[in-house]
Parts: sequence; structure tokens; C-alpha cells
Amino acid sequence: MTGPLAGRTAFVTGATGAIAEACALQLARDGARLALMARRPDGLAQVAARIRGTVPGAEIHELVGDALDEEAVAGALNAARDLTGRLDIAFATVGGGGFKPLIEHTAQDLRDAFETNVVATFHVIRHAAPLMAPGSSIICLSSGAARLTFRHLAAYHIAKAGLEGLVRMAADEFGPSGIRVNAIRPGLTRSGATEDMFTSGAAEAFLPEYPLGRLGEAQDMAGVVRFLAGVESAWVTGQFIAVDGGNLLRRSPDLAPLPAANPHHQGRTP
Repeated sequence: MTGPLAGRTAFVTGATGAIAEACALQLARDGARLALMARRPDGLAQVAARIRGTVPGAEIHELVGDALDEEAVAGALNAARDLTGRLDIAFATVGGGGFKPLIEHTAQDLRDAFETNVVATFHVIRHAAPLMAPGSSIICLSSGAARLTFRHLAAYHIAKAGLEGLVRMAADEFGPSGIRVNAIRPGLTRSGATEDMFTSGAAEAFLPEYPLGRLGEAQDMAGVVRFLAGVESAWVTGQFIAVDGGNLLRRSPDLAPLPAANPHHQGRTP
């Protein structure tokens, strides 16, 4: 493969998710070798086939495993590095949370959200960094909900805020090693987890809070992740780039009157 990322290896967790796939496709277009990890082998095979259909000759390796399993993540990262002796890019995408009033949350709900959003990302950061050379990039999937409170989305909001603390600490500690750590903050984006909101029309409640006048598509994230993966962002670390149509200029919509509308997956993304 040729392109600005030719020769580089990119590792992606939650690779069957819409944002993960769109970003992996962009990395492959620019020449990166892909090591894709997710829990479902059938889903991984479908993602790999779609990327190869768009980027003939793309080198894609499928690694089945659970991002909440530290041993599985460490093993997959080592396998990715062993492909050619280098690991250049790691994109941690696993996350999610339920939709219900704060008063109905249990302590276990908070623990589950922390595990899914923070610990799964920590596993990637913890085990990718020792395998990386200066100039490498770790990218995490945060959310505008880390900044904006969102009624009935408390556990997710708290967990994404914690994830951003993790990103800042990792960026500071790994900076002297030349490893960059950043995150993107998507707004409401069409995916398997949110498709019902788009098809039912519930997503339209978000539009008044999006200055650019539309909601997100997975490919909207791809260019920003590609920027953070490459040399174009060589002096960028510890940052959170909102890819949200301007939502952070305003507020979160109030979906409390619509208890059936869940803007995020109940449980976790792939």
C-alpha cells in the first residue's frame, strides 16, 4: 500500500462500530496496515470485507477479543506489533451507557459505565504505549457528553469525563517518550446504537442545538482521527476535538420527556 501512512500499523478496538469502521477505512485509504479487534468474528469479517471492497489490497488482520479483558487487549496489541515489528496508531472506541434518571442509577451502573468507557480505554493505553516508538499516536473516543450535562445520561457523562482525565494524564506522562494521546468528542452520530433515533425522528430534537444544522455521520469522524493519527498533528497532545456540528457552543437537548428515546447504546458499543 502507498500513502502517507504506508508502513504504519493501526490497531482499533470496537472495530465493528460505525465510527471505528469509518475511521479504519480512512486509515487504510492512506496506506495503514489495520489490526481490528472486536468481540464478534462475523462482524469483524464483514467490516474487513467492506474495507477491502473500497481499498483493494488493504492489509487487514482480524483479532477477536473483548476490550474489557485486559489479557485479550494486551495479546491483540502484541499481535498487531508483531506483524512488522511496529505499532504506530491505536484507536480505542469501546464505550456506551444507559438512559435513565440519576436517582434510578445504582452504584453498579456507575461501575459498569466506568469499566466500559474508562477501563477499556485504559487497557489500550496501558499496553500500547510500551510497544510504540516516538511519533506514535493513541486516539480515544470521548463524547460531547463529557462536557455537557445530559439529563438521564448521568453514568455516561461521568464516565466520559473520567476518560478525559485519563487522556490528559497519559498525554502528560507519555509526552517525553514522544507518544501523543488525544480524543475526539462526537456529537449525535448515526450508528447501530443510534439508528432507531434517526429512523423514528427522535434525533430531530437535537437539531436546534447543532449550529451546522445536521447530525453526524460516522465518516465525519474519519478525517479528524486521520489527522490525529498522522504527522500533521505531530505537536498536538492532550486535546479533545469536538466533531459535533457546533453542539458544544450550545447545550444538550432535553430528552427527559421522551423516556423511550435513548441517544446512546444501552450497555456498550462493540
